[in-house]
Amino acid sequence: MADTAKVETDTGEAGKQPKSVRVVLLALMIAMMLAMLDNMIVGTAMPTIVGELGGLQHLSWVVTGYTLATAAATPLWGKLGDMYGRKGAFMTSIVIFLAGSALSGMAQNMGELIGFRAIQGLGAGGLMVGVMAIIGDLIPPRERGKYQGMMAGVMALAMIGGPLVGGTITDNWGWRWAFYINLPLGAVALVAISAVLHLPKKRAQARVDYLGAALLTLGISSIVLVTTWGGTEYAWTSARIMELVGIGVAALVGFVFWQTKAAEPIVPLHIFRSRNFTLMSIIGFFTGFVMFGAVLFLPLYQQSVQGASATNSGLLLLPMLGAMLVVSMVAGRVTTNSGRYKVFPVVGSVLVIVALYLLSLMDTETTRLTSGLYMAVLGAGMGCLMQITMLVAQNSVQMKDMGVASSSTTLFRTLGSSFGVAIMGALFNNRVQDVMTERAGALGSRVTEQSAQLDAASLAKLPAVAREAYQHAVAAGTHSAFLLGAVVAVVALVAAVFVKEVPLKGAGPAAPKPGQDAADDHPAREGMAEAV
Repeated sequence: MADTAKVETDTGEAGKQPKSVRVVLLALMIAMMLAMLDNMIVGTAMPTIVGELGGLQHLSWVVTGYTLATAAATPLWGKLGDMYGRKGAFMTSIVIFLAGSALSGMAQNMGELIGFRAIQGLGAGGLMVGVMAIIGDLIPPRERGKYQGMMAGVMALAMIGGPLVGGTITDNWGWRWAFYINLPLGAVALVAISAVLHLPKKRAQARVDYLGAALLTLGISSIVLVTTWGGTEYAWTSARIMELVGIGVAALVGFVFWQTKAAEPIVPLHIFRSRNFTLMSIIGFFTGFVMFGAVLFLPLYQQSVQGASATNSGLLLLPMLGAMLVVSMVAGRVTTNSGRYKVFPVVGSVLVIVALYLLSLMDTETTRLTSGLYMAVLGAGMGCLMQITMLVAQNSVQMKDMGVASSSTTLFRTLGSSFGVAIMGALFNNRVQDVMTERAGALGSRVTEQSAQLDAASLAKLPAVAREAYQHAVAAGTHSAFLLGAVVAVVALVAAVFVKEVPLKGAGPAAPKPGQDAADDHPAREGMAEAV
């Protein structure tokens, strides 16, 4: 237990039937899908929303407000689950998410929508963390690999189906149903979890670390705003960006200092004494960096250069997501059967580096088959990394820290995606503008003056010379972005090489190896809920 906090555990509800576990897992997958689908559905509906509510100048805040709230709330939800019980914290986050969804659907102006989206984001911060932490409570790591395919499947379904569902709902029911659709799905998840999920109840005597929460929220918010505004709303060297950098650094330094003093820290620093946990956090950060950068630029390349339709943009990622799903299932089964996992972060990192290098070679002559094969290689690498990082991170901490381990790993991946989109996006935009100027002169500069990412309608209106120049510019921009991603992914490979293959909980007793760090040995298993 924590040094100063005493937690009382009611273990009256220990046993679980396999059928009950399956029902709970289904409810968890629904909640996970809610968190992943939301931004993709809403993104498709945004033009219609702006057409009705106006406020085009505040459009970016509909996404930024949600992202800020989600990132800032993620660590707090993990800690609340550790202190007061996973089930209550998770159900509360679902209720807040659904309340924000209902309010967003009823918004009458852009200001209201932004505020309600922030409420929705607060709840969303607990959805993914709750799913991962509850699975960590229910299923020993040795058995958890079986369920990796389910989680990868949900991710693939959300990325492919999100734009399709968003477009269908908006066209047939109106944009408000892009938010209302969450309500019946969330209600099903709530009822199932309430009726079937039984976890030990906890009552922490220590108070929530409000100062730590405030410092962390300030630091994360500043970082996300820097990566969101830098190079778009403000120049990277502008006073506003520099102020945010200063505030963010000061807040995070203060947060780390305070965590050494707090009675019940939001992120207990002792979890980073585990080499594996620290390495998984690093790998998760860079996985998020390259993953979301690829998801952003691949459809743009295929639409602008290869002439693919934007309507079914989610289907453009099918080779990557299909490979990710298959490899994730295979990796999960191998991990469950053998108890060995180090090979997957290493092989996954190598595949990601190779895939990003291959993707950087794409030009205006690259066929869809060739780009699809490159994407499949990237998906295979991601399939080796996405769920294994969470599994190893959870296996590296004690049960009492399962929530903060899950939330910290999720946070690092989220921050990695923010940095990836920002840095790769800045590199892409600069390269596109340079090539447009080289190939189309003043006309090229005017075309990309407002944005380096043109939609299909804008592209169709361009003169032939400018359109051809833009295709070459996008190919050059994606080359630079993916080449940067390949270089960055090398850090993940280095981290993977140093991972220790500590036996997974549930794999049977194993004697510690000579010289093995205590923090990397079997974490305490007290309080684990039985799965079957």
